[in-house]
Amino acid sequence: MERGIEHSGAWVIALFVIVIASWFLYKYLAPKTWREWMGAGLIQGFIIALYAEMYGFPLTIYFLVRFLGIDSGYLNANLWSTLVGVGETGMMISMLLGYALLFIGFGIFFQGWRQLYHAKQENRLATDGLYGLVRHPQYTGLFIALFGEGVIHWPTLFSVGLFPVIVVTYVMLARREEQKVIDEFGEEYLKYKRNVPAFLPVKGKWKQFIQRSDHTVNKLD
Repeated sequence: MERGIEHSGAWVIALFVIVIASWFLYKYLAPKTWREWMGAGLIQGFIIALYAEMYGFPLTIYFLVRFLGIDSGYLNANLWSTLVGVGETGMMISMLLGYALLFIGFGIFFQGWRQLYHAKQENRLATDGLYGLVRHPQYTGLFIALFGEGVIHWPTLFSVGLFPVIVVTYVMLARREEQKVIDEFGEEYLKYKRNVPAFLPVKGKWKQFIQRSDHTVNKLD
């Protein structure tokens, strides 16, 4: 190794971001069953691995240099910068795109949470707003946010590897949740399910879907 890697060693920042992100995770996902706790635990591991490498020790870069023979003449803590060899410019592009997806995903997640909360308070089925376009907007937002931050912005072996596991886990969890809703609302939900996709809006509806997610955590009741 010819030199150290910049943007690493800031363990205080890593710890701070991990604690804040984890607090939001458990506050708004609010796991109750063991399956929900398992899903939240996977995301917790994703968060720890991601920010520990982002601000602490860039394990992925060192691993790839050591075992895959990547040229160590130029290294950057950001994986895309190192692999593509475009330096700070590449890191900036991946950062901007990743943050854009992160904030869009958060907007969708929190707005979905807000709409579902109000529907439960009124003892009704959530079918308006984001729920008029997909049946599980919270999970859609979660997937977009994790993909933006852990795959586009700052990919690591752990974040890239855990992302599909998280998706599969929450798809399975969504199916179990739907069965409970069917038991409660019966034909009303079955009709809704036949007309509204689970996670991805139909073609031509993505713009509308994103526009309906313009509420952030500061606008939550």
